[in-house]
Amino acid sequence: MDLLVGGGMEVGGFVGLSHGGDVPAFNGGPGAGVSGIFFIPFLVLAGGDRGFAAAGDDQMTELPDFSNPLYFLLATAAMFLVVVGRYFLVAGLFHSVFYLWFPERWQQRKLGKKEYRPGQFRREVGWSMVTALLFSFAGSSLLVLWQQGYTQIYTELSAYPIWWLPLSLGLSMLAHETYYYWVHRWMHHPKVFRHVHKVHHESNITSPWTAFSFHPLEGLLQAVFLPALVMVVPVHVYVLLTQLTIMTLSSVVNHLDIEIYPRGFHRHLLGRWLIGATHHALHHRQFRYNYGLYFTFWDKWKGTESPVYEELFEEKTNPGAAAGEAPAAVREVSPKSP
Repeated sequence: MDLLVGGGMEVGGFVGLSHGGDVPAFNGGPGAGVSGIFFIPFLVLAGGDRGFAAAGDDQMTELPDFSNPLYFLLATAAMFLVVVGRYFLVAGLFHSVFYLWFPERWQQRKLGKKEYRPGQFRREVGWSMVTALLFSFAGSSLLVLWQQGYTQIYTELSAYPIWWLPLSLGLSMLAHETYYYWVHRWMHHPKVFRHVHKVHHESNITSPWTAFSFHPLEGLLQAVFLPALVMVVPVHVYVLLTQLTIMTLSSVVNHLDIEIYPRGFHRHLLGRWLIGATHHALHHRQFRYNYGLYFTFWDKWKGTESPVYEELFEEKTNPGAAAGEAPAAVREVSPKSP
């Protein structure tokens, strides 16, 4: 079924969209309802080429024009609920499992031996709410761009070969890794650090709640990547959802401050390229190492991987090792300056 444009079925101020169209057209007049407003952010996050059909192929879902300020703000509010809900669900689950329900089981693998600072979790959640708001505005802006045909997001699986789904995800993550590595190194320049990145590093011992704890400028730098990418790279909405899920999970795992990967994983064919809690905890302790997001390849290539990473990983994942201080090379670095 083709997209209905101009002479299409107008319902309540909107031009109807068949489930087969890639780029919707809208006529969001003043009499338009808001029945579609709360399901659209979930469509963008959950996707599907049949996501537009509300009640079968013969009925059209009413979709508002999200460039209208009212609908844009409503979409942002819905996006905010989704982002915040995902943050509390994932971070809360990891915090509960590793810190509340089974803390003794993971004590050997705990990376930081000091207690968390009073009020740290509250501060991290507060900054994370600001980040969630920025992510929500970015998501709503992406929604507008998608509606107006400026992105390469597609909803029909048949639009590209099926092998493009995993390939596009891999390329997107590699591009994100490259972007983040170099932006992260730039944020550690002393003149930039204190204005942009210092907020995140106030969590010297990280927690699951540190995952989105950013200064607004850093949050903005984080938020712009995916919208920019999908303007030039074709990405199925399911792939977009998958990357957002991976992004949240990896951020929480990396900030957990408990190493959850098995012994020897850092030498595994796959594991040696993946970042985990030990790898990122050293970044928060040493500042000048381990800048990666998902993968270690940039750190290995540019010589910025911590020289004590393997030693610390082996110590924390060896059940026979006595719990003690961190390796000397870690203790020598002050956590107070980049």
